Amino acid sequence: MPDTPHISSAFDRDLEALQALVLEMGALVQTAIREAALSFDTRDEDLAARVRADDARIDALEERINDEAARIIALRAPRARDMRLVLSVIKISANLERIGDYAKNLAKRTGVLLQLPPIEGAAASIRRMAREVERMLHDVLAAYAARDPDLALDVRNRDHEIDQMYTALFREFLTFMMEDPRNITACMHLHFIAKNIERMGDHATSIADQVIYTVTGDIPVEDRPKGDSTSTTHMAP
Repeated sequence: MPDTPHISSAFDRDLEALQALVLEMGALVQTAIREAALSFDTRDEDLAARVRADDARIDALEERINDEAARIIALRAPRARDMRLVLSVIKISANLERIGDYAKNLAKRTGVLLQLPPIEGAAASIRRMAREVERMLHDVLAAYAARDPDLALDVRNRDHEIDQMYTALFREFLTFMMEDPRNITACMHLHFIAKNIERMGDHATSIADQVIYTVTGDIPVEDRPKGDSTSTTHMAP
């Protein structure tokens, strides 16, 4: 078919543009995580409000990515590996949107916690956990851009550390609540924040799975030990 090179070239350009949008979205989500954690740590309500407002940009990019992916499928009719690339983009953008939502939820609680007495050590622990998730996201986006399944697998394995951090925080909050009932409200909010960050790590792991799938055609099996040993019924957000 004489037009095959032209079609292939057009598809490559479309895919590059789509992937650029994913990386742009990823950068916005990284910023959201960082600034939401900072607003909490510094009790900066103005910064928290900006994180909440900027979530609309993340949502708009996901919608744009989905529209563009649908256009590519309809126009180019990609097959096999090419279709896998397009479908992975849709799933990755959905995971990014969810991480952005969790960052927004973290920022929403900053104002509430300003009205409550601080819990010793909580701010530093939350920010450290958020920083590790941000690094996971940074690395998995780098793995996506470079088509690097080994880096994606490394990110996937690091989720266990986030689970362990969450479990440790959960137990600390229980201790604070048992020692002084006046801490219950603040600790409940802090637990929701920690759980949101733990879920961010899960979505970064899902992105890693998509990177591995894009390159190898195989979705990794769930063989990681989960560090979150708390019951899902405990103070679930």
